[in-house]
Amino acid sequence: MSHVKDPSLAADGRMKIEWVRDFMPALVAIRERFEREKPFAGKKITISIHMEAKTAFLALCLAAGGAEVHATGCNPLSTQDDVAAGLASMGVETYAMHGVDAETYRALLVEALSCRPDLIIDDGGDLLDLLSGDYAHLGENIIGGAEETTTGIHRLYARAREGKLPFPMMNVNDAKCKHYYDNKYGTGQSVWDAIMHTTNLLVAGKTVVVAGYGYCGRGVAMRAKGMGADVIVTEIDPIKALEASMDGCRVMPMDEAAPQGDIFITTTGCRDVITARHFRVMKHNAFLSNAGHFNVEVNGAELEQMAVRVFKRRNDIVGYELPDGRILNLLAEGRLVNLASGNGHPAEIMDTSFSVQALSLEYMLHHGRQLDRQVYDVPKEIDDAVSRLKLDGAGLKIDTLTPEQVTYLSGWQV
Repeated sequence: MSHVKDPSLAADGRMKIEWVRDFMPALVAIRERFEREKPFAGKKITISIHMEAKTAFLALCLAAGGAEVHATGCNPLSTQDDVAAGLASMGVETYAMHGVDAETYRALLVEALSCRPDLIIDDGGDLLDLLSGDYAHLGENIIGGAEETTTGIHRLYARAREGKLPFPMMNVNDAKCKHYYDNKYGTGQSVWDAIMHTTNLLVAGKTVVVAGYGYCGRGVAMRAKGMGADVIVTEIDPIKALEASMDGCRVMPMDEAAPQGDIFITTTGCRDVITARHFRVMKHNAFLSNAGHFNVEVNGAELEQMAVRVFKRRNDIVGYELPDGRILNLLAEGRLVNLASGNGHPAEIMDTSFSVQALSLEYMLHHGRQLDRQVYDVPKEIDDAVSRLKLDGAGLKIDTLTPEQVTYLSGWQV
């Protein structure tokens, strides 16, 4: 039975879900095929993704394929209670509530797994943590699953290296249709949507420090430059650092960037990227935000220990007054700012990511029992299929190689 905060919000949630559906043509096409073929008939699927409208439509797509779907969130601050209520009212068992404490959040994850699913979709690895520990018995039927975020993929590969992955998992995060579009263009836009909405301040003329220049960092930096900011990038990878420099960003260590930045955005997937030694030299009224999955990139505990006063300044902004009178502003408790303070990626972007998720889960259904307990790349055929569905939905066409061109490219003769 669903566990949501306020079932009376269902109508508002359904409206949001119906809105995004109109801008997700690839997933609509997949849903139509699933409705005809029912590939998941008789199967149970548990999904743990940020509980908002695009996620809800993915859940409905899987349900249309015949699955009994159980949905929960993957971050307590990214759940939208109206969407959770709306999804529950549309026949998907839903266990998600905004703003719950860590114990309740964990309990909701366990509820979602209590159906003993055949397949899972994870975002950040919380389901895998439970299924690899005290709740391993709830995963005894699992054929395989899919994971779509950088942090979760790191954890999957670590488990696989130690022989502790309980079933095969698909690396959706590194599919071309995911990281090229979702990480770069989705994160690039949604992070700034959230920051601008939350602060109601200008970006132009400010110094923005972006920690990490992977696809997420590239997107954030690109949008910041487009809005007139001076962009500094901090990196540990020399190749990415060179790329950032050639893209017109200044590159330096965080220790040097800390006193210069007005807005800080972490996109690394690692912990302790911004810590006490950086807080000590930051400008008065600097803004600290995180676009990584977990709230460990900005060390909020150290910031709170340094503060003489902690107070709410606006919704989703907490001020930390330091002994010298400077105030540092932490957005969304250091959690994923684009979802905790915003609506997440645009629907057109999640159309590609969730289409890859849906087809990857179908692939696992058919092949998972023959696979080792390892992490697998998304097959090229799935990436290509989603790209073509997306092109069709946008009314775009591309060229096709002639037989002569195929022969030329496959041979060595000029």
